[in-house]
Amino acid sequence: MSKVYVEVGLKPEPFNPWNEIIVANLSDLPYESFVEENETVLAYIPEEDFSEKDLNECIDLLKSSGLETISIDIKTIPADNWNAVWEAQFEPVFVGDDLLIKAPFHLIDFKGLVIEIEPKMSFGTGHHQTTFLMCKEMLGMNWDAKTVLDMGAGTGVLAILAEKLGSKEITAIEIEEWSAENCAFNSLQNNCTKISSLHGGKELIGSQQFDVILANINKNVLRDQLSTYAQQLLPKGNLMLSGFFTSDNNELIELASSLGLFFVKASEKENWSMLKFEKPKL
Repeated sequence: MSKVYVEVGLKPEPFNPWNEIIVANLSDLPYESFVEENETVLAYIPEEDFSEKDLNECIDLLKSSGLETISIDIKTIPADNWNAVWEAQFEPVFVGDDLLIKAPFHLIDFKGLVIEIEPKMSFGTGHHQTTFLMCKEMLGMNWDAKTVLDMGAGTGVLAILAEKLGSKEITAIEIEEWSAENCAFNSLQNNCTKISSLHGGKELIGSQQFDVILANINKNVLRDQLSTYAQQLLPKGNLMLSGFFTSDNNELIELASSLGLFFVKASEKENWSMLKFEKPKL
């Protein structure tokens, strides 16, 4: 059964910097995607997860921090209307001259790698900053014969890129069933044969270890799963995290360090962050 989403439109005055503060606060709730349109933050959350009480508490916190004016518009998006929503909002993502992430309806002549994504009911194209950061770092790495775990795979962008760059085996795990199906669909559309798209959570990782672990999820999930990543990462392997703001860097770096991971680098784009770690040799 397809999922119904709630779209919460929040229009603060002034828009900057409150747009980023709004997203930072809502990211701690089960909102799955954010889009900025006409100086309005559009936040999407599954209908069963939406709480007007939680939203009001978030607004009260913003007002106590100095926000004077904000208009709010709440609407339900039936599953049947989802294609129209994502088609209107999904812009192609260029990662320099090396990679283009596009939808089937984008007719673009591009000489680098091309990944074609059809989100359907899956989110995974809204946070272009985090997708950009992860992909940019991936493009500069050696993937020959690597085993890869993509947690929170969503539409499968990172898993697909890992295969196109030379990985020998990719496990893509997604908590939402329709997203796991969408990841499998997109993998086939991109002629990928080394991606296993699995529906479930961190329990599916089992005892398998990986050369690279990719996790573009929200901060709370990362905190919960970081110890599992550290345990299942092979020595000299890399862990790459994104899906959070630069203000969360220190907390995640400290947690990763306490688990024996070595901090390699941080990258940022429009206050979104990507952190890269390495597991030392035994």
